[in-house]
Amino acid sequence: MSFDFTIIESNKISGLKQILLSSFTDHRGALFSFFDKDITNRILPNDLNFEHVKFANNNAGTLRGIHGDFKSWKLVMLISGNIEQVAVDNRKDSPTYKAVDNVLLNADQEPRALLLPPGVGNGFLSITKSVYCYALAYGGDYSDFDDQFSLKWNDSDLKIPWESKIHNPIISDRDR
Repeated sequence: MSFDFTIIESNKISGLKQILLSSFTDHRGALFSFFDKDITNRILPNDLNFEHVKFANNNAGTLRGIHGDFKSWKLVMLISGNIEQVAVDNRKDSPTYKAVDNVLLNADQEPRALLLPPGVGNGFLSITKSVYCYALAYGGDYSDFDDQFSLKWNDSDLKIPWESKIHNPIISDRDR
C-alpha cells in the first residue's frame, strides 16, 4: 500500500491544515498510516520532527480544551468514535486572530488528520465514546500545562459555533 495524502489549507485559520490520508479497505476493515517522513517533511519546518504521541480515551459528552502553546505543532487524529474538533487562533499577530474552525469527525469515515501550528488552540467534544491521538513537534522541552494557554470553550468573545448541542459537558477544573 502506498502512503498518499492530500493537504487542504483551512480557509478560516492561517496555517491550519487538514490532511486526508489514503487507506486500504477490505472485508477485514481498513489500514492507513497516521504519518511518515514524507508527511513530516511537507508539513513541519525543516528543523522539527514529532517528539512524542499522546492518546485521550474519552467518554461521550467529554469536552477537552481549548489548549495550546506558542511552540508546539500538533498533528491530531480521531482513532475511534465521533467528535467535534475545534481550533482557535490565539496568535495576536495573525491575520486570523480569534478565528475559529470546527469540523465533525467520524473515525468510520475517510481517515484525516489536522495540523495545528503553534499558537492555535486545540479542543474537541466527544459526541460518542472516542479515542483521540496527537503527535507533538517542538524545539527544546515540552510545554506542559504550566506553559500552555487555555481558552474557555464557551467564551462569548470567541462565539464558537459548536454544531453539537452542549448542555452539561464533562470537563476538567482547568476547562471550567
